[in-house]
Amino acid sequence: MAGNLTRDEARERARLLKVESYDVKLDLTEGEERFESVTTVRFSAAEPGATTFIDLHGAHVRSVELNGVALDVAAYDEDKGRFPLPGLAAENELVVDADCAYMRTGEGLHRFVDPEDQKVYLHTQFETADAHRMYACFDQPDLKATFELTVIAPADWEVVSNAAADAVEELAGHQGRHGVMQAARRHHFAPTAPISTYITALVAGGYHKVTSEHDGIPLGIYCRASLAEHLDADNIFELTRQGFDFFHKVFGVRYPFGKYDQLFVPEFNAGAMENAGCVTFLEDYVFRSRVTDAMVERRAETILHEMAHMWFGDLVTMRWWDDLWLNESFATYASVLCQAEATRWGKGAWTTFANVEKAWAYRQDQLPSTHPIAADIPDMQAVEVNFDGITYAKGASVLKQLVAYVGLDNFLAGVRDYFNEHAWGNTELKDLLTALERTSGRDLSSWSKEWLETSWVNTLRPSFTVDAEGRFESFEVLQEAPAEYPTLRSHRVAIGLYSLADGALTRTKRVELDVVGARTAVAELVGETQPDLVLINDDDLTYAKVRLDERSLATLVEGGISQFTESLPRALSWSAAWDMTRDAEMATRDYVQLVISGIETVKDITVVQTVLRQARQAVQQYADPAWRAEGLAQLAAALKSWIGAAEAGSDHQLAYVNAFCAVATSPEDLAFVKGILDGTSAPEGLAVDADLRWTLTHALVSGGVLGAADIDAELKRDATASGERSAALCRAAIPTAEAKAEAWAAITGGKLANAIFRTTIAGFQDPHHVELLRPYKEKYFSEVGRVYEEWTFDMAQSFAVGCFPALLIEQETVRAAEEYLAASGAPQALRRMVLEGADGVSRALRARAKDAS
Repeated sequence: MAGNLTRDEARERARLLKVESYDVKLDLTEGEERFESVTTVRFSAAEPGATTFIDLHGAHVRSVELNGVALDVAAYDEDKGRFPLPGLAAENELVVDADCAYMRTGEGLHRFVDPEDQKVYLHTQFETADAHRMYACFDQPDLKATFELTVIAPADWEVVSNAAADAVEELAGHQGRHGVMQAARRHHFAPTAPISTYITALVAGGYHKVTSEHDGIPLGIYCRASLAEHLDADNIFELTRQGFDFFHKVFGVRYPFGKYDQLFVPEFNAGAMENAGCVTFLEDYVFRSRVTDAMVERRAETILHEMAHMWFGDLVTMRWWDDLWLNESFATYASVLCQAEATRWGKGAWTTFANVEKAWAYRQDQLPSTHPIAADIPDMQAVEVNFDGITYAKGASVLKQLVAYVGLDNFLAGVRDYFNEHAWGNTELKDLLTALERTSGRDLSSWSKEWLETSWVNTLRPSFTVDAEGRFESFEVLQEAPAEYPTLRSHRVAIGLYSLADGALTRTKRVELDVVGARTAVAELVGETQPDLVLINDDDLTYAKVRLDERSLATLVEGGISQFTESLPRALSWSAAWDMTRDAEMATRDYVQLVISGIETVKDITVVQTVLRQARQAVQQYADPAWRAEGLAQLAAALKSWIGAAEAGSDHQLAYVNAFCAVATSPEDLAFVKGILDGTSAPEGLAVDADLRWTLTHALVSGGVLGAADIDAELKRDATASGERSAALCRAAIPTAEAKAEAWAAITGGKLANAIFRTTIAGFQDPHHVELLRPYKEKYFSEVGRVYEEWTFDMAQSFAVGCFPALLIEQETVRAAEEYLAASGAPQALRRMVLEGADGVSRALRARAKDAS
């Protein structure tokens, strides 16, 4: 994110200006550092004679002309990335000629050279406000305009943008003002419909492409040439077709951007980005090694999420970033709905949603930085930290609950009205509520205040008495909220009673009701026999943490978790147990026992991998330190036995091996890992491919079995971009003070590209190396302010979050964070990151105390 535009500045600029068009001409033959960018902007001004500014960051400005009059380039404010525009006319034409910089941080126009074949790859990432790193523009979402692009690029490059190219001209002897003579092509792209600057896009380089068509929509898939053999285009095209058919049916509006390209790009900063007609994805979604179906499902959700954005976000766009949730919550909900209704994952998609997305939401919503779904975003720095579990997953959870309240048909009818009324425009929360109220016949103002405009998550508990014959004499649902966030909401919930019979835990009764206030009586359950398990929020209708009574928890821990006949109640039970562990209401060792007793029978691989990851975190961070080694040993022993029993070549086998590597610390366990790597004891059917080799190598390096020479040898074997990232991870995980010092110097040096930077941090922050990390607590607090001030936002955020001393779980870490914030005057976004890190340590301390009690 370049610059820090405020909401007030954006409102004033939007009041003053109406932008008609951008005509952008780029020359990408100008060398490795910079490219030529000439932008012509046509716009009107409501007040002739007024002054405004245009955004342009990190550029060498050669000339600026406003309505034919040259402006002094010395007026360019490099620090703010702004050029003042005085004396506006009613109708204006602005021409900005500049040399702009390629980025290595994943922001703006990012440049990457493939180590395998030395081919160059470019891609843009403009959300939230980095379009003005590539061309001069009014970089805010509510100043939509048509976007016409002309690009001169080397002759052997693919060049892709939002619209289809309508002319390609050969330039046999092109020489730009800084470049060398070379064969090139000039690509002209047809003007787009009016779109926001942050969803304009350019992808260029030696990309491999595959094309198809569906329902009149030209389809393209792109990846690096060196990954072409791994691209499963047929699978992606199939999902794309399913997505378009479903969204056309339920949205009632045809896909509005002509062609649809999906591009898997290197060193991408996020999972994906919804550029109109030119969607970019993290290239890890091109699977060069075997992955479980959990990763395939995650890729499918991401593909459908970005496709849903073509309507939610691109066709209709939030006016300002306060309503970012209008983009992200809807895309998340719509993508899971599509998965459940139109793909092979079926209703299991909602199980994944309950286990993954909602866990993310609950975690985020309990941090000191919690905020309403419809957030208050005063400036761009504030929105950068709001791409979080509340904006995505809590918002989607609340929409799912709203659907249960108004009915799916009414909800989708409202969505269709919303698209038809606001196509190519910008909206606010009230616009959506108006459409949904019209089709549902319900007043949603109180719902909005309860759910969209307040923070935190409620907790629901069963409370009951039982007579001498084991029947409920009374039954209530208790609703709780902390004093700081006292809102008690209206919840539509189902309560399921589950009993064990013939080795199966099955639902014997279900009641559905509205829970309102602190106590809600459930008369329908009075007289029912107390079952083995009472599950509040059965079917996952509302957004709330749930608690298990003593008998229900015992049922699960003693093996009942493995005896469900349906996946969703099992997932909800796992989630409830995990929440209780994080909230210090369940001992970590009991949670680990629950996992060991129940995970082997779980068929849903996404649930398996999620629960195993949580169990590892529980032992490494939430366990009594005196029990930690035993906990790791118990997990490792269980995983080793499951590896031996798993079906050869199955997803479960691979998931167990990956999980085992993360907890292997004893000499015996590390020897088992080494046997898999060198082939002397690899389980039957396990494909020890490139990525798994690096996982095994990382475990052995972390455990002190392998060292720098072994890492170099593995990199020689896998001399790819992915190999370079894995080698950086491993080097930072060498368990010596010298290796940690080298990693820290590289991390803080500011010269690493974004992808290597993140993997180096991951290797450095090894949970098995807590004592080696102790010297870096003080170093972190002495560096984080400088980093935040000097680096780009994405890189600074990666450092502030990733290098926080989160593994030093002691009160002194919390004190150090509090002292830093008290003394530093840190910007609000940085304060949030540090507060979140400290809160994680405080939570772990409470969980450890519970486990030790």
